[in-house]
Amino acid sequence: MALKLRHLHEFMAAKPHAVLEYPFGEQPAVYKANNKMFALIDERKKPLRVSLKCDPTLAEVLRQRYESVMPGYHLNKRHWNTVVLSGQLSDEEVLDLINHSYNLVVAKEDT
Repeated sequence: MALKLRHLHEFMAAKPHAVLEYPFGEQPAVYKANNKMFALIDERKKPLRVSLKCDPTLAEVLRQRYESVMPGYHLNKRHWNTVVLSGQLSDEEVLDLINHSYNLVVAKEDT
């Protein structure tokens, strides 16, 4: 079963120093940590889509393995994936990718 919007927001908002903003207008919802984006949620799409920062090597592997994972929409395609929450990836896999994105951003707080 694909994650619901409420669960995404709750999971991301619970991250230390996570802040929800709408810097581009009404959409997308943008989560930042240490003033750096780690997730963007297109809240209007059905199924939901979430764009996440990703290690470039892992990003390519995920895109080859899953049709619901594609290069980041309107983002640096080397470092971002957009994941369609269609159920192809389990909830646990999606949450792991959110954690991966968050950890990449937090690890680079000194740059």
